Amino acid sequence: MVNGHDSDDERASVEPSDPDTHRYECRSCGFVYDPEEGIRKLAIAPGVPFTELDPIGFRCPVCRSRVGAFRDIGPRNKPSGFEENLNFGLGVNKLTPGQKNVLIFGGFALAFAFFLSLYSLR
Repeated sequence: MVNGHDSDDERASVEPSDPDTHRYECRSCGFVYDPEEGIRKLAIAPGVPFTELDPIGFRCPVCRSRVGAFRDIGPRNKPSGFEENLNFGLGVNKLTPGQKNVLIFGGFALAFAFFLSLYSLR
């Protein structure tokens, strides 16, 4: 941001996405509606966007909250975190939540393997 205006580079890095592919999170319980998965329990087929769900009949399958309790959290492959912080943190801030899980739990597995290898130092 230069003099209160976005630079061309910042605008170019933010790609517009189709709102029909966005995931929605229930603010009451944290349930995430992903249109790629649908909800088998409620007979909602994969590929049905959240905006096409019945606003009166649809309820959160976990806490029974209405459509108004859900907020747009963006597409599945969107990096988590605030947009202005994505360029910091050695590139880790641009990872998707799934990639961060692999990094964290892979690190735990590696540390555990090193710990177990200490028993072979006898």
